[in-house]
Amino acid sequence: MTSLDRLIANTIRADVRAVSSYNVPDSSGYIKLDAMENPYQLPPALHAELGQRLAAAALNRYPLPAYATLKAAICAELGVPEGYDVILGNGSDELISIIDMATASQDRQGARSVVLAPVPAFVMYQRSAQFAGMEFIGVPLTADFALDMPAMRAAIASHQPSVLYLAYPNNPTGNLYDAADMAELIDLLGDKGLAVVDEAYEPFAQTSFMEHLPEFPNLIVMRTLSKLGLAGIRLGYMSAAPALLAQFDKVRPPYNINVLTQVAAEFALEHIDILDAQADTLNGARTTLSAALAALPGVQVFESSANFLLFRVADADAVTAKLASAKVLVKNLGKMHPLLAHCIRVTVSTPEENTAFLAALTEALTS
Repeated sequence: MTSLDRLIANTIRADVRAVSSYNVPDSSGYIKLDAMENPYQLPPALHAELGQRLAAAALNRYPLPAYATLKAAICAELGVPEGYDVILGNGSDELISIIDMATASQDRQGARSVVLAPVPAFVMYQRSAQFAGMEFIGVPLTADFALDMPAMRAAIASHQPSVLYLAYPNNPTGNLYDAADMAELIDLLGDKGLAVVDEAYEPFAQTSFMEHLPEFPNLIVMRTLSKLGLAGIRLGYMSAAPALLAQFDKVRPPYNINVLTQVAAEFALEHIDILDAQADTLNGARTTLSAALAALPGVQVFESSANFLLFRVADADAVTAKLASAKVLVKNLGKMHPLLAHCIRVTVSTPEENTAFLAALTEALTS
């Protein structure tokens, strides 16, 4: 063991040393269908004006710490209830980290606060909980990816979680949980735990818990602009009871949103109708792509309310490798969770990219 190895062993937590880094594969030269991105940019007619706004940004100054104008635009354009505000994050990932840091605790006997989520789910729920020093409890979904309500009720009663994450729709399965079941779980937590409804794919699902914030003091609704078409600027936001947001704001790093992100987001929200129209286009493409997948022999496609589709094949490893050799990147989820055995997730994209994917998949299934 070298001196550097000893240094790492003596200073870095064992659980951190044991995990792998979050891997993002190089997509250069590929049709990139593995990250649920909107394939459409803002129209070229708007590029010059956006460029002028960005050029005028005060790069020599720190951002305004309250982000008042951007938050006001989000509240006005994205359905935040009157009297409610938002906190901004560097994507949803930072918001999840803020929530976990604010709620993490450990009693004198060493018992840690608990994060609970149905699984399979967004991987950052578990990773963030671990890095915050919390215990993560995953409750498996049913075979059709619905909430296992008896198991969820039992887990809440047994573990008394500080935080419950419910993705709506769920990533990576794409389905919407039953809203009445979700409301019951939020009620069950009461004043003992927070319920975070993660609506990253709300532009495609076109249903939301945002309007229910006044009904549930323990409800947090979290979203991102990434799936709407602004993945490159990394902006997430969450809303909750004002007194609750004030506590999270203590944990939020100062100046966590840069001025270029702020300017680009404000500009995009002035043209939200364009982004909404793109989401509608992708929803139509999702229907077409789902039908085409279902028509392929040996493919089981699952219903989705997001901008991606989950489907099962006989050998996900082989199919994913063949797609990669054809320069098409998708996400192989077969080893993520037993419920996802031989499942692949593909982003819904442009007609041209969807057609190229289907051709490559057909070849992969028959070769």
